Amino acid sequence: MDESFLNKIYHAHQECDKCPRSEEVVGFFESLLGLLFPNFASRSIDKIEKLSDGFEQLRVRLDTLLKEVVDTDRKRVTNAFFQFIPELYDLLQKDIQATYEGDPAAKTREEVIRSYPGFYAIAAYRVAHRLQELGVMNITRSITEHAHSRTGIDIHPGAQIGQHFCIDHGTGVVIGETTIIGDHVKVYQGVTLGALSVDKHDAEVKRHPTIEDHVVIYAGATILGGNTTIGRCSVIGGNVWLTRSVPAHSKVYYQVSLHQEGESPDLIIIK
Repeated sequence: MDESFLNKIYHAHQECDKCPRSEEVVGFFESLLGLLFPNFASRSIDKIEKLSDGFEQLRVRLDTLLKEVVDTDRKRVTNAFFQFIPELYDLLQKDIQATYEGDPAAKTREEVIRSYPGFYAIAAYRVAHRLQELGVMNITRSITEHAHSRTGIDIHPGAQIGQHFCIDHGTGVVIGETTIIGDHVKVYQGVTLGALSVDKHDAEVKRHPTIEDHVVIYAGATILGGNTTIGRCSVIGGNVWLTRSVPAHSKVYYQVSLHQEGESPDLIIIK
């Protein structure tokens, strides 16, 4: 093997000697999920002291993970994140309730927690999003990309997502970095909330759509662009492609005239 090539790879290993490993980051997230929800724990906790000890051990693990990736005071970041955990729990309970109430197939809340990929992906997003808000940029994608690989749901930690969020089925959902989603929004499989352009010069501008409160987006719909807003209480039908805003209380769908072969379907907006 060429020595110059070996040196190049060797130096890369030296530079990353203290980098948090992806498995360590994912391990922290899954341990946190296991403390918050017994369904994800290897065994139930039988004493409150053990629960307290578990959170304290997680605090140490996060502080260690942040050692090489936070420019500011990592103790401040660690403390702020753990102060957020009760709020995180409440947010996830609302997401669970949204899925339970929104899916007739969901028989219990425990089934949503244990079996629904949407819940797992949302939980990963909410943890990663809070860390990113606190200035942690290097490990948040490890958390959401782990959830992506496990569920097929790709949520960027930079997106802003409100309360009572539901992803039903979930496979193929993409939610871009600058997406803004309000409260009580429901999204089905194959939905893309993306950008009109992938130009690197647009990295610092809003590229992804805004979805207001109480919107339902059905399977396969694609909504693109930073200036695109879906007004509150709207319904976006399956396989709709949108690059412009629609007002509140709209219904958007495609109508296909079966007797006219070869014609493109018409986009219908009902206000």
